[in-house]
Amino acid sequence: MAKTKKAKQDKAQDKASKKTKVIDVKAEISDEVGLDFARAWVEFPDPADDEQLFRCDLTWLTSRWSCIFGSGCQGIQAGRAADGCCSLGAHFSDEDDEKRVAGHVARLTPDIWQFHDVGTDSGWTQLDEDDGERQTRRWNGSCIFQNRPGFAGGAGCSLHILALKEGREPLETKPDVCWQLPIRRTYDWIDRPDDTQVLQVTIGEYDRRGWGPGGHDLHWWCTSATSAHGAGDPVYVSYAPELTELMGKKGYARLVELCEERLSSLLPMAPHPADGGRPAKLPDRR
Repeated sequence: MAKTKKAKQDKAQDKASKKTKVIDVKAEISDEVGLDFARAWVEFPDPADDEQLFRCDLTWLTSRWSCIFGSGCQGIQAGRAADGCCSLGAHFSDEDDEKRVAGHVARLTPDIWQFHDVGTDSGWTQLDEDDGERQTRRWNGSCIFQNRPGFAGGAGCSLHILALKEGREPLETKPDVCWQLPIRRTYDWIDRPDDTQVLQVTIGEYDRRGWGPGGHDLHWWCTSATSAHGAGDPVYVSYAPELTELMGKKGYARLVELCEERLSSLLPMAPHPADGGRPAKLPDRR
């Protein structure tokens, strides 16, 4: 993937971080660990681009986190646990992102999209009230594509449901910001002592700080919650399609090697504290 496309995708995360100020109620959630703890990082050259360097958070990528939407997720807004992280809708990274999503929206039918009539009659996008950026429309307190509990076609993102129904990866049908979370990708140009530069691409955890100042006011956030750290597969395995899209096939393949080296060690340094001392197991590749 070209660097320009990557940068455009990541604008969605930057825009998302500006929205959280609308939420001003934060409960004291006992199952969240703190933000600051020891992390193990690894740097390696991008096998597909000698001008690029990956910097990856092995503590996060080998953790036992998994999405628990609909099965214990407490939601980012108090009193709306069923929304998960959909309460604010999704900012588009650019026109191409919106156009891509629109192509998939056109295939949504009333049996898998609860608000099909509303979306087709009066629109499924809006301008953010604060920054004027385009985003998915909020309807009845959450994203218009979110099917509410009890809907016959299934609760959750209708675009996600469409992807599974068609045998696609959800990253193909959903806005960039939606499929990237909770992976955070950032860029920094690094000046080296020999007067050369390299683009450092950081792959890490999208924690509360990733949302900007408003992230500290979220009612609950899953990446640091022990209740969301009980998966059998580590993040680098469960998020293989997303990480491959973010890093490229060769970059992801090298990441897998490094993650498995970490997990095969007797005492991996700096485990994720939300894992509760239960290390992830190497995937069975037999």
